[in-house]
Amino acid sequence: MSALRYAAHKTLETLQIYWELVRIMVPVTIVTEVMSRTGLIELAAPALAPIMGLFGLPPELGLAWLTGMLVGIWGAIATIFTLVPVTSMSVADITVFSSLVLIAHGLPIEQKIIQKAGPGFAITTMIRIAGAIAYAMILHHVYAATGWLSEPVDPAWAPTVVSNDWFGFFAGLGEALFYMLAILLSLAWGLEALKVTGIMTLLMRFLAPALRLAGIRGEAGQFTAVGLFLGISYGGGLLIREARSGRLSSRQVFISCVFMGFAHSIIEDTIIVVALGADVLGVLAGRLMFAVAATALIAHFLRSVPDEALLHGCFGKRTANSDRPAD
Repeated sequence: MSALRYAAHKTLETLQIYWELVRIMVPVTIVTEVMSRTGLIELAAPALAPIMGLFGLPPELGLAWLTGMLVGIWGAIATIFTLVPVTSMSVADITVFSSLVLIAHGLPIEQKIIQKAGPGFAITTMIRIAGAIAYAMILHHVYAATGWLSEPVDPAWAPTVVSNDWFGFFAGLGEALFYMLAILLSLAWGLEALKVTGIMTLLMRFLAPALRLAGIRGEAGQFTAVGLFLGISYGGGLLIREARSGRLSSRQVFISCVFMGFAHSIIEDTIIVVALGADVLGVLAGRLMFAVAATALIAHFLRSVPDEALLHGCFGKRTANSDRPAD
């Protein structure tokens, strides 16, 4: 009977996480879609065009990155080849652009999920965009100095832009929410199985050195690893529960969210951009090293920040776990 009660409690807990995500994703997705369909995103795109020069990219790609930041990675992909001819870009170009999109995409939804875990929306969004710009600039200068990946891009596939009506949009949204619930339930019970069998311990032992370098320790590492492999929606959703429980310090919550912003959904997203012609070393290995180094730098800086200043500056308010000791 106790096992049944535990199962019911675990399922209810997961449904509560799911409801939190639905309350964020549905309104933000609808508002962003309205902005896209009414041309508001396109109107704002010229402001990003000069920034593309920092990465040696065509100014037209400013619209693609803005679309990616607001709509998501698929929004950027759907527009990129309609803006710039494939033959005019090199493998280096598509790798640099992909790095921008991989780090900074779907910000309204993903950063709202991060905000629910505690850290402020504005500061984590700025850190994520700054990280995307910094890493893309590093890649651009390395490629420009060495001449690596200068050959024309030859994508394995090119996306076809499909114009859906509102019925198609809401049908797609409903399907996405259904699959997200199925994944969350499977993930919650999968994590329990991994813990019971000891596999989670082995996985964390493998990831621990890199996460320790980034300043992430203990329980926070498990949820950061979930975000790393499955995305912010899942890692952040689980982190919301842990942050509210008070079992994690505010510093660990913030550092975990920063790391997930730099590196998340590394399997699915990497496969997508590699199929577009991006170099796997730049969009995967290099991005992971950058995520560890950049997060470690931020964690090092936070050690000198008093708890009260951290809570007001990075969280915007006193959190429930503010009395936890600093890590």
